Amino acid sequence: MKGTTNINAFNGQVHNAFNNITPTRTALDAASDGSGMAFLVGELEKRDAKLNEPLTSVTWMRDIVAKTGGGWIENTSNLFVDYATTGGNNYGLIRGQTNNIPVMQANTSKDTFKVFPWSNILKVPFIDQQKMQSIGRSLDSILDDGIRLNYNKTIDYMVYRGVEEEEVYGLVNNTAITITSVAKGEKGKSEWATKTADEILDDINTVLTEAWTNSEYDLGGMPNHILISPQQYTYIATRKVSEAGNVSILTYLLENNIAKNQGVELAIVPCRWCVGAGLNKTNRMVAYVNDESKTLIDIPVPIMRAMTQPSVGDVAYLTAYMANIGQTKFLYTQCVLYADGI
Repeated sequence: MKGTTNINAFNGQVHNAFNNITPTRTALDAASDGSGMAFLVGELEKRDAKLNEPLTSVTWMRDIVAKTGGGWIENTSNLFVDYATTGGNNYGLIRGQTNNIPVMQANTSKDTFKVFPWSNILKVPFIDQQKMQSIGRSLDSILDDGIRLNYNKTIDYMVYRGVEEEEVYGLVNNTAITITSVAKGEKGKSEWATKTADEILDDINTVLTEAWTNSEYDLGGMPNHILISPQQYTYIATRKVSEAGNVSILTYLLENNIAKNQGVELAIVPCRWCVGAGLNKTNRMVAYVNDESKTLIDIPVPIMRAMTQPSVGDVAYLTAYMANIGQTKFLYTQCVLYADGI
């Protein structure tokens, strides 16, 4: 019949054609397999975008008052006055036939303290800056954080140690402060790790009372801040008063010291600068009044961006950071005391 197709003959031709096809197989060589795995590892990696900074400790903000302002000065000074009366009748009481009336006199003096310029330079290479922008980070911001950390660590060092070669001292090593040694306990040793809670409390109260006595029993001269080494702090914070007690030695000290009894809130805090600061490299306890009227540090110019300029030779942008940092001031040395051997 015209216009018809032999289906059986067509199917046979198709079957023969498929039988004559040689199948093609592909395989990955070692090189391609390795690059493929590297790609998969990169794709399967979960990247934390947080930039982890170095571990460090800066505690000066806790332990001293900073007084800012003053500009680019070379020294700071504080004025002091002493009072005295003439004659033998110091109190001015008139009795009987006496006409010995005292005359008040005043003597003023001035103490001068040093100030040190401080500077760091932030250098941002142009090419590195462009590369960092492609991954969404700012090299300028990273280096800025580093400079500000260095600034705070410099103040930390000035607050606690000072610059000894310039005869500038800090909280833990001032040569004008009286140095004592804590008493030995029942075990014949002065270290707190060998003492009972009551013996440690005696050390605290002895220091507080001596400073209070030196301050003419003025409560403004009663120390309200005590620095001790982290090891001693850990010991008193984690040991109970006794086997039958339910509070730590630290809590016991804070609740039963003479300062608390007189209405002065005492703080006992860990300070790494106390380690080896005492005589014969022993650990030192520092008791003082943490108040602007007694202890402070001047920062006439806090950290600032002073100037920025491109450097063709370095192919970079240079920014100068500057500050003006003073020294730790003990305005009254009577209400400060060092106790070594804890």
